[in-house]
Amino acid sequence: RERALAAIDLIGLDGFENAYPRELSGGMRQRVGFARALVVDPTILLMDEPFSALDVLTAETLRTDLLDLWTQGRMPIKSVLIVTHNIEEAVFMCDRILVLSSNPGRVIAEIKVPFKHPRNRLDPAFRKLVDDIYAKMTARQTGEATKKGLELGSWLPQVSTNLMAGLIETLAMAPYHGRADMPEIARTLHLEVDDLFPIAEVLQYLGFADVREGDVFLTPPGRVFAEFGTQERKLMFADHLLKHVPLAARIKKVLNERPGHRAPRVRFEQELEDSLSDGAAEETLDAVIDWGRYGEIFSYNDQTEIFSLEDVES
Repeated sequence: RERALAAIDLIGLDGFENAYPRELSGGMRQRVGFARALVVDPTILLMDEPFSALDVLTAETLRTDLLDLWTQGRMPIKSVLIVTHNIEEAVFMCDRILVLSSNPGRVIAEIKVPFKHPRNRLDPAFRKLVDDIYAKMTARQTGEATKKGLELGSWLPQVSTNLMAGLIETLAMAPYHGRADMPEIARTLHLEVDDLFPIAEVLQYLGFADVREGDVFLTPPGRVFAEFGTQERKLMFADHLLKHVPLAARIKKVLNERPGHRAPRVRFEQELEDSLSDGAAEETLDAVIDWGRYGEIFSYNDQTEIFSLEDVES
């Protein structure tokens, strides 16, 4: 009990010892989580996205309070490990950053943060390090595979056409005029890095954007797309989808060749499973289904799981 009360006092909830969970705000509940971890006197504190569910001001207050406790040596721990998708948060809080890849998951970069606490987000050196990390991640995620183009069995992330159009429109407008720094446009769109990269990656696959050294650029087709109306955009998207995404072209070809212009989902899913895991094949096919529907290159019945050309030809 004494350790619990000491932990409550340490994280700034003194006076709320007898409060029910329903009486606590989101920030207070997160502080309780810290106290529960500290009460067992751990040597290492592991935190997975500890601030992601909080509003901006509450998250910033908690980050600062936690850093104060850590830098002043008031927590009985030797190390803190944080999992975060927020690059700026990592540079603000951490002394060492490990960048992980997905598919397969492994360490692709290790960055030592040279700044002393407290850190200034507006410091040019701070901003440069954030940009450098974005550039490293961009080079990895939109590198050689993107330059070579997609294959029939390539994995595709599920990115909505609304997000694609939104990024294109934002890039086309002032102050970007077709080119933006990835960290800056991520902040503008209120997106985390893991949300922004797939959008930029798909736009690069489709030929609407290019990503280099932490910046995203609109290509000439991307600039044209931004100026088009709804129907013109659909036609242009369909053309780029069939030209750059082999799976979409494959589905269209099979439907055209069949007498009834129909084909079951399982036919394409099994083909993808030769190259991808079951889950990745399902995710890839779902992505192409959404894009194909938007471009009206085929229709798909989710209940019968049948592709057809009926609606798009009528």
